Amino acid sequence: MTVIEHIWPWPWWGVMVAINICNLAICIACFRNSLLRPDGNSTYVRNMRIMGLVFTLVALYRAVFVSRYLYQYAWFDTLANSSLVIRTFAWGAELSFAGLIAFSMLRFNRDMARHDDSYALSRYEKLAPYGLILCIFVAQFFATGGLITKSRLLFAIEESLWSAGFFTILPLAIIQFRRASKQALPSTYIMLRRSSLVLLSWCVIYCSYGLVYHLPTEYWATALEQLRTGEPQLKTGFSAIKDAFKSVNVTHHYPDWGFGFVLWHSAYFSVCVWLSIFLMRAPRYLGAEQQGALLEGRAH
Repeated sequence: MTVIEHIWPWPWWGVMVAINICNLAICIACFRNSLLRPDGNSTYVRNMRIMGLVFTLVALYRAVFVSRYLYQYAWFDTLANSSLVIRTFAWGAELSFAGLIAFSMLRFNRDMARHDDSYALSRYEKLAPYGLILCIFVAQFFATGGLITKSRLLFAIEESLWSAGFFTILPLAIIQFRRASKQALPSTYIMLRRSSLVLLSWCVIYCSYGLVYHLPTEYWATALEQLRTGEPQLKTGFSAIKDAFKSVNVTHHYPDWGFGFVLWHSAYFSVCVWLSIFLMRAPRYLGAEQQGALLEGRAH
């Protein structure tokens, strides 16, 4: 064991927990700020701040209770670190994450609507965000099934659905960015302009990561190997559910977690949370009254 492998766990864990504590503090400030806006009780603004809070809270929980589903590796010897418990929380968090992105894109379509007669493109713009939500929703079943049965194939399908969801909205992200960039827009559109840039950057990075590394290297190669060898064996029935809930295999050994997991975990519980906090501010067109209130809030 190298020196790095020996000392890595607690400094890494401490940094991730500290980041997520700070994230929660920022999230709460944004939540309270959102309540004070002139349109703070509108359905869109209310839903965005709730989804942002849900994702940030679960992120902090998962940063504390680190878990790797397939092997049910855990950071602490407690049922709070149960993979099935954490997967249950992940349902709400990941659907909230998808909702933040989808609803912000739908709001962009409304506040900065296109002005041509292309029916097909108009339908795509309206439906693509729902395609993302559908992909992430269906992915939850495969992730939970993979955890219970220990099927690498189900995990590979889950991750493929995540990539498919973001590939679905990638053209829309490009369209919205171009629409927001090519016009000399007044400052009341600043939130939409910024969100279009952020979401395009996110889609490009995530799709590239999934296509080049995450899917072929970490998921499909091992899924096909399990199909070929039958190892590890699949689990079924109530005993599999019980095992997914009760088995907590504590380890801080770096090779057990691996580079791929540490990279994914570090990015998920930092960058993804920052994105959710950014979006929970509900990007939208700001009328004169709303913009004045927003600037006043920043001054305070």
